[in-house]
Amino acid sequence: MTESTTVAVHAFADAVRDRLERLEAIAADGGFDAAIDLIEQALRNGGVAYAFGTGHSEAFAMEIAGRAGGLVPTKKVALRDLALAGDLPVSELKGAKLERNPDVADRLFEIAEVGPHDVVLIASNSGVNGSIVGFALAAKRAGNPVIAVTSLDHTMQVEPKHSSGQRLKDIADVTIDNLAPYGDAAITIGADVPAGAVSSITAAFIAQVLTLGVADRFVQAGEPAPLYLSANIPGGDEHNVELETRYGISRFA
Repeated sequence: MTESTTVAVHAFADAVRDRLERLEAIAADGGFDAAIDLIEQALRNGGVAYAFGTGHSEAFAMEIAGRAGGLVPTKKVALRDLALAGDLPVSELKGAKLERNPDVADRLFEIAEVGPHDVVLIASNSGVNGSIVGFALAAKRAGNPVIAVTSLDHTMQVEPKHSSGQRLKDIADVTIDNLAPYGDAAITIGADVPAGAVSSITAAFIAQVLTLGVADRFVQAGEPAPLYLSANIPGGDEHNVELETRYGISRFA
């Protein structure tokens, strides 16, 4: 590794560390409680937490739904569902065009089968793409609470792309700032080459904070937290299948 690369790595680590420490402080000050409240309420009412993101923000949904240490009553929504469970040609899944298309949102919401007691979590760094805003609007029309994870710095510097003129943050009941900078890149290589995107890292941290918060609510109430075990440890599959059956969840549906 060259000296300049080492410098860049240290700078990136500092940028990430700073944001994680800020998110930790926000959590300690109760800044995530409103979102945790909505998720807990949904689960106690027999609902589940739906998570949706496009592009790299799909990683947030993967942190929320169907992973070891995560909540069992969760489901991930992805644009590819339009092809896998709908009639969209697979060829149309390529590129960024689909995530900017607001016309697919209602169909995607229908395919997801979001129920009346469910909560919807949506991650989008820019918070302005058509499918994201459209999905949030569909959830609100159906009466579902929406939690947004977005970059406030970025979203306020770009124009909304949805015909409603709204950003994701304008629709959500609760908005969590992922603290990513405008353009996502947190450092520069050399004089002016932006690099080191942080939104995936901070969004993953946020997803885990929400999971920890909901799990702790159950534990404090004297109830077992509905969490997945790793399928790669003894007894993991049996534990997970029991909870999935109880909550009507399938990771492979």
